[in-house]
Amino acid sequence: MLQVGIFGASGRMGSLLIQEVSKDENLQLSSVYARDNIQELYAQNLPVAKTIKDFLDSCACIIDFSSKEGSLELMQTAKNHHIYKPMVIGTTGFSQEEFDMLQALSTHCPILYASNMSMGVAILAKISAIVAQTLKDSDIEIVEYHHRHKKDAPSGTALTLAQACAEARGLDLQKVRVSGRDGIIGARSKDEIGVMSIRGGDVVGKHNVGFYLDGEYLELTHNATSRLTFVKGAICALKWLAAKPNGLYTIQDSLGLNA
Repeated sequence: MLQVGIFGASGRMGSLLIQEVSKDENLQLSSVYARDNIQELYAQNLPVAKTIKDFLDSCACIIDFSSKEGSLELMQTAKNHHIYKPMVIGTTGFSQEEFDMLQALSTHCPILYASNMSMGVAILAKISAIVAQTLKDSDIEIVEYHHRHKKDAPSGTALTLAQACAEARGLDLQKVRVSGRDGIIGARSKDEIGVMSIRGGDVVGKHNVGFYLDGEYLELTHNATSRLTFVKGAICALKWLAAKPNGLYTIQDSLGLNA
C-alpha cells in the first residue's frame, strides 16, 4: 500500500482527501498536517504530525492542497532536512521566483504541479492550444466563474488555459494578457488574450475559453460540479507519480496528453 501524507488537512479539500484516501484499498493515510483546526483532526483519530519534518518522515508520498505559504514552507523543510518524497501540489499563486524553487526541488524528487487537478481541465487546455494555433486570427477571451469566497483572481486555472493559448501562438502571456476593461480603452489589439473573473454564490468552478472570428465563434467550457473532481484527479495523479523519476510533471503528463 502507498503511504500517503495530506498537507493542509483541515481545509475543505484536505477533508475530502482524507475521506477518499481512507476509502482506497491501495492507499494508507499515514500522516496529516495542518496549521489550523488541529483539534478537529485529533478528534477524528487521524495520524497528526506535530511538525512538518515529522510529517515528511511519516509518509511515502504527499498531496498538498494547503496555501502558497504552506507549500513554500513544506518545500523549504524538505530541502533543509534533505527529505525528498513524491509530491502532488495543487496550490496556486506562486511568483516566478517561488515556482523556480519548486522546479529546483523537483531535481531531488518527482513533483506533479497543477493549478487544477481536474482531468477535464487538462484536456481543455490541450484542446485550447490546438484551437489557438489553428484559428490564428481568432480573438481569445477566457472567463472563469467561482464561488464568492475565492480570494485570488484570475484563477490559476484560467491563467493556465491562457498560457496554453499564448504558447501555441508564440506569445508572452505577461505582455498580451488583459484582465479588466473600463472606459474608453480603444479597439482590441490582435494578440490580446482576455482573462476575466466572475465571483458569486457557491459555484465550484466554470471556465470558458472562447475563440471569436468574423461570422462565427467557438466556445469550449468546463464545469466542475463537485470538489471531489479535484480530489479524485489528485489521487490518480499521485498513483501515477509515485514510481516516476525525479522531475517536474503536469496533470497532462499523467494522462498521457504530452506523449
